[in-house]
Amino acid sequence: MEVGLVQPRRLSDSIVTQLETLILEGSLKAGERLPAERVLAERFGVSRPSLREAIQKLVARGLLVSRQGGGNYVAESLGSTFSDPLLQLLENNAEAQRDLLEFRHTLEGACAYYAAQRATDVDRQRLEEAFARLQDCYSRPGKVSRAEEGAADASFHLAIAEASHNAVLLHTIRGLFDLLKRNVVTNIGGMYAQREETRDRLIEQHRALYEAIMEGHAEEARGLSNRHIDYVQEVLAEVQQQARREERAQRRQISHKP
Repeated sequence: MEVGLVQPRRLSDSIVTQLETLILEGSLKAGERLPAERVLAERFGVSRPSLREAIQKLVARGLLVSRQGGGNYVAESLGSTFSDPLLQLLENNAEAQRDLLEFRHTLEGACAYYAAQRATDVDRQRLEEAFARLQDCYSRPGKVSRAEEGAADASFHLAIAEASHNAVLLHTIRGLFDLLKRNVVTNIGGMYAQREETRDRLIEQHRALYEAIMEGHAEEARGLSNRHIDYVQEVLAEVQQQARREERAQRRQISHKP
């Protein structure tokens, strides 16, 4: 039997693998600046030339961006599932808003299920902090902007995705983060106006979801996530129906004018 020589793996390739893992698992986020080369080399226990070689390889693959005199960054494009023009189309189209909620129904239910199964102590701490920020927004009606509440809501669901320890789910949610924020901002005003109960219901739904994940009840967490999206869909359908009625009434008023 003939065998070839086993080539030792280059040190830079091992560094590449470790950095790729940090990006894939979400420890390094899109647009985030890497620590200084000296610090990073010390953490990995490698020489700076080996580290530079690894960074150059990741730059060539489009995962990192080197800025002259400004350090190394995770590529911004990794966090963009949709382009800005497409985001605007999705944001302003009622059919697309429905599609997004259907997509969230499937995606966030899975995130909640796996988060309840896999969340570590660190994940639970981050989820607790995200939940506290969301509750703070709910506790100050009229004093918190829709944008702030939308960001807190989206951050809570992102924390659940991080706790799922599923790289595909996490990066999909991250890629949709801006769209999720805009979706919440677009929805909450009409929902609050449509039903007085909405704020209290959303508080209850988020708290129940949070507690199910923290207590490790996977099936319950998935069901609560799904019912939360179902409720949002139900209220928004009423909002759209009411808007259509008002448009018809206005058209009749115009047509009956002498």
